[in-house]
Amino acid sequence: MDKQHPFALALHGGAGTITRASLTLEQDHQYRQALEQALHTGYQILKQGGDALQAVEATVVVLEDCPLFNAGRGSVFNKQGKHEMDAAIMCGKTLAAGAVTGVRNVRNPIQLANQVLHHSDHVFLCQHGAEEFARNHGIAFEPDAYFFTQQRHDQWLALRDSDTYMLDHSETREKKFGTVGAVALDVHGNLAAATSTGGMTNKNFNRIGDSPIIGAGTYANNRTCAVSCTGHGEFFMRYVVAYDISCLMEYKGLSLANASALVVHKKLKEHGGEGGLVAVSATGEIALPFNSEGMYRGAWVAGKEPEVAIYQE
Repeated sequence: MDKQHPFALALHGGAGTITRASLTLEQDHQYRQALEQALHTGYQILKQGGDALQAVEATVVVLEDCPLFNAGRGSVFNKQGKHEMDAAIMCGKTLAAGAVTGVRNVRNPIQLANQVLHHSDHVFLCQHGAEEFARNHGIAFEPDAYFFTQQRHDQWLALRDSDTYMLDHSETREKKFGTVGAVALDVHGNLAAATSTGGMTNKNFNRIGDSPIIGAGTYANNRTCAVSCTGHGEFFMRYVVAYDISCLMEYKGLSLANASALVVHKKLKEHGGEGGLVAVSATGEIALPFNSEGMYRGAWVAGKEPEVAIYQE
């Protein structure tokens, strides 16, 4: 194992109007516990010399399996009362990437995205083609009931007869952007990023957000950084957020902290784009900026204690 590289992992479980007043003590505890479990899963892979791609996939699988987050099992309902999920994963060493959008009944969309990366000549598959690819590669499917959560269904019922869509899990129409993601730097100096989402409650069917779009919601490049975003996807697409951070580092020489702060707190905010991201640089620097009231997040850098947070510090 190459000891000279530090290793690090960061993750998010969505951003938005997340305040201490909006969560009960029990909910706060449940979210922190889920974030810690996912963080521990990915970190153990890195600690044992596993690669960054494995670590981000495994981390996101834990978050997809948790009904608290709007990805995988906890995905929200679209305009038709269905679940359509998106995911992407990218390798910083080779710039290989795999992404899927609009998939239904796939238990872990991030695993499907990883299969696209490793076992196809393509980057991006959608809907029925992606599902057929999943079946051919042994990816697990689940019935609709697996993805049903009462809270998500109640949110949809409140909106389904309107043209309003809602940005994730909230009793009111406050903004919450439900996406999960992870970034990692492994002991070999390689970076990777992964993102998965159920999108927006009552979104138009076949709507695609930033999460599966390489360069918008997900990006990794060993020369610079790995980034996974969460927020109002339309803005993250227009401003090519993940790639912009990498470019600011590569072409302007900015640090990860300065590049991500410039994009999240200035470029996005000036135009009404709300959300945040997690990122790690090739040197192991971590950044977790967000311009919303809260972001479910965590980070664990080798030699330091793991950290999990929800609200603005």
